[in-house]
Amino acid sequence: MKVIGINGSPKKEGNTSILIKTVFEELEKEGIETEIINIGSKPISGCLACGKCRENMDNKCVIKNDIVNKALEKAKDADGIILGSPVYFADVSSQMKAFIDRFGMVGLVNGILKRKVGASVVAVRRAGALPAFHSMNSLFTISEMMTVGSTYWNMGYGRTPGEVNKDEEGLQTMRNLGKNMVWLLKSIENSKGEIKEPDTVREVMTSFIR
Repeated sequence: MKVIGINGSPKKEGNTSILIKTVFEELEKEGIETEIINIGSKPISGCLACGKCRENMDNKCVIKNDIVNKALEKAKDADGIILGSPVYFADVSSQMKAFIDRFGMVGLVNGILKRKVGASVVAVRRAGALPAFHSMNSLFTISEMMTVGSTYWNMGYGRTPGEVNKDEEGLQTMRNLGKNMVWLLKSIENSKGEIKEPDTVREVMTSFIR
């Protein structure tokens, strides 16, 4: 099994990375492969709402000059996905938001993310962690993914790189998150062939004005 971590911070080795790697430590103890994909250090284009991902159904976004398609390719073969972001103005980083819009849309219409395990982690100085947490979790819930919880909301406090290591409860939360993720991943793996996956229907789409 494999889990990929999407680091939405411009700082590759900052607090967001530390939180993701703390979760990874628990996964790796149980033989689960891990990989971090850093998306925060270069610009990511926003969604154009062109509909080509739905038209082409090739598991790709038509915008090919950034990291989104690489991440989609990795996600196809992954069993779990962790999204991690620092808090900028009470929400996720702009790179993470653009990533969610495009990665999420392609993953949704092509079924890449369906029934994978998802978790979000947030690095924050003071306020805004919950809006960021909810923004990332929203990708999981609309994509029919299984979202993992912990013993507190998945956040760690710190401003300068490395400061999150002083947040003992935050690190505890990440370790418990990792343990819960291991349990869910193994439960899903062990149920294959034993429990039939439910059929889901997407035939009806209703606008609220009609």
